[in-house]
Amino acid sequence: MEHHVSARVNDFAMKLANVNGTGSASANGLILQAIFRMGIPVSGKNLFPSNIQGLPTWYEIRVNRDGHVARALDYDLMVAMNSQTYDRDVHEVRSGGYLLYDSSWPLDASLLREDVHFIGIPFAEMCNEAFAEPRERTLMKNIAYTGALAALLNIDRKIVETLLGESFSRKPALRDSNVKALRLGSDYAQKHFMCPLPFHMEPMNANVGKVLIDGNTATALGCLYAGATVAAWYPITPATSVMDGFKNLCEKYRKDPETGENNYIILQAEDELAAIGMVIGAMWNGARAFTSTAGPGISLMNELLGLAYYAEIPVVLVDVQRVGPSTGMPTRTQQSDLLECAYASHGDTKHILLLPANPGECFEFAAKSFDLAEQFQTPVIMVSDLDIGMNDWVIPELKWDDAYRPNRGRVLSRDEIEALPRFERYMAENGTQVAPRTLPGVHPKAAYFTRGSGHNKFGNYTETPAEYQEVLDRLLKKHRAAASFVPPAVIEGRGAEVGIVTLGGCDAAVREAVEILARRGIRADFMRVRAFPFGPEIEAFLNGHETNFIVEQNRDAQLKSMLLLETAVSKDKLRSVLVYGGFPLSARHVVEQVVTQMDQMPVTVGARVRK
Repeated sequence: MEHHVSARVNDFAMKLANVNGTGSASANGLILQAIFRMGIPVSGKNLFPSNIQGLPTWYEIRVNRDGHVARALDYDLMVAMNSQTYDRDVHEVRSGGYLLYDSSWPLDASLLREDVHFIGIPFAEMCNEAFAEPRERTLMKNIAYTGALAALLNIDRKIVETLLGESFSRKPALRDSNVKALRLGSDYAQKHFMCPLPFHMEPMNANVGKVLIDGNTATALGCLYAGATVAAWYPITPATSVMDGFKNLCEKYRKDPETGENNYIILQAEDELAAIGMVIGAMWNGARAFTSTAGPGISLMNELLGLAYYAEIPVVLVDVQRVGPSTGMPTRTQQSDLLECAYASHGDTKHILLLPANPGECFEFAAKSFDLAEQFQTPVIMVSDLDIGMNDWVIPELKWDDAYRPNRGRVLSRDEIEALPRFERYMAENGTQVAPRTLPGVHPKAAYFTRGSGHNKFGNYTETPAEYQEVLDRLLKKHRAAASFVPPAVIEGRGAEVGIVTLGGCDAAVREAVEILARRGIRADFMRVRAFPFGPEIEAFLNGHETNFIVEQNRDAQLKSMLLLETAVSKDKLRSVLVYGGFPLSARHVVEQVVTQMDQMPVTVGARVRK
């Protein structure tokens, strides 16, 4: 039986199945960069295991001329380079699709599907003949399949060769080996198969003014631009590359131009408790400091986050979420730290959260975190996730206002201190309920104990209920006041009876789902929450819709729980769409759950919404 895939230009998805530790990540990244340089909207999702070498790994690439970058679940092309996963990989190819494999070894007949086109190229044999060293043969096999894909999908080979030249500019022999392997794969595909395939690429001009960058690198850059000079950390996946990036940037941009001495300090602490303690101390002394971690690190930092909240010390913390609980799945993505971050520590605490959706917002929000932390003298946690942090995204070029000056908050100068009749550390000065602070060593008149124990507005120890409550009530008012200063929610559409609400890395999938639902006759307005405390626009949006679907990547509906806790919206208005298996969200996940739940609504409601 003949099965055909429709002819499509710049609109398809492929999945590359490899063995972790064989060098495939570089080849797959090379393909993504080449497509980007062709001006075509593209996204890549790396689905890798938490071991160093040996387990299966997949890389998904979606090409979409309309700019949809969420994960696709229908694969037009599978590159099956791992015999351990052949069965699964063959199964995932859509009907009429193609599967590229290494024909150096025969494919078991039980794997064949009548509705899939199989493309066999003897990559191992070719590389064994062309290269002498065993490790080189393994690495070059990846570049050979890159060459085959260039021919099959009409990827500009000159662009790929240019990228190889840039990567190996100081290693000409290695560059030449890569170009040789690239041409081996490309020439074989062109000689033996129809090139290009019915779905393929043609150059566009959609990436002008855009960059390809991951969220952790953008976060590090935001911290640098904000003026951070101190960082303390303990290594943890998927946050380690935040500090790696910050270190690399500081080595280039945080050196005294005359002496060559470092103007920064980065400390690898013995654990996460020590790391957050170092940051608290540095910011108490007036430096701009931060730490980066993931969920397990947040768990360990809880007590000291409570100290910073109660003693009113600025802290900046970057949480790159992964799958929990416990060790969980370190290389999978989730949004399961929301409640832990919002209310971290024992007792009554509430922290400022910033919730970026892409690397562009990681850059923007990382810088803003320092201003908010110092303005409100409190911990600020930027809550990212593995998908945003470790995958490359196509985003508009990062923008920075050169007129920016750090907002250090209300810090009293020596002259201001001398003019005071009495320094009252925890006495609110204005409507934001922030009390002026001082830095150590400025003036003896402003010396005080930074207390994590019960204290009154003067900073003195107390166990008197009224004095204790006065301070704690002011802290709550201060947190509420921050709602006017954090990024507001993104709201699109007006007048629909259904609202779809999400946060963070779900943004792209939910936006695409809203378009698909509209084509099916279900009109929905869109809102993305970008910060906590919630601004008034969030409650207004929820109350303005009969039904709100809250889309998030955790089991326990944590965003929905926070909306119920922090607003007066009726529980009946909120419904959950939950996907928490560890892979990035797809529009299909959202559409299927929304449609299923609407089919279960009373007939009159469902019919009214579908008008």
